[in-house]
Amino acid sequence: MILSDKKILKAIAEGEIVIEPYDRAHLGTNSYDVHLGRWLAVYRDAVLDARKHNAIEYLEIPEEGFVLQPGQLYLGVTEEYTESHSAVPFLEGKSSVGRLGIDIHATAGKGDVGFCNTWTLEISCTLPVRVYAGMPIGQLIYFAVEGEIENFYNKKPSAKYNTRTDKPVESMMWKNSF
Repeated sequence: MILSDKKILKAIAEGEIVIEPYDRAHLGTNSYDVHLGRWLAVYRDAVLDARKHNAIEYLEIPEEGFVLQPGQLYLGVTEEYTESHSAVPFLEGKSSVGRLGIDIHATAGKGDVGFCNTWTLEISCTLPVRVYAGMPIGQLIYFAVEGEIENFYNKKPSAKYNTRTDKPVESMMWKNSF
């Protein structure tokens, strides 16, 4: 079950959902709009290795915007820091963003109950497109969880993305055993 605007507001009032900064104008019928932060990142190497820590370089989006190029993976970040303590957050792109040919996540659209951080975006585009810090980039949809939770994300010793940040975070796949 997807939470309605009234259920999201109730969850915020009860501290079950945290959104910082929060602006009531960004609450939709059953979602909350999130915005592109001022930092992007790109991987330094042309070939990535899943067993190694792949270094990234940060790019600050200037006032005049930044032109994304097709064929390049950009890591972005939401302006909003979020917490979800009783619902599963899903991040989806806004239709207006999709109509510009921008994808904001390749596979990581679902958060876990207990996820407390900004969202790193896996951004790609089909045509060159100029983006701006602060532009609406996606929307969070919250799904109710049935049953008790034993293993909250922010309490898992193996959680790799718990450090609060205002910058995109590179893949931590290399921390897995395989």
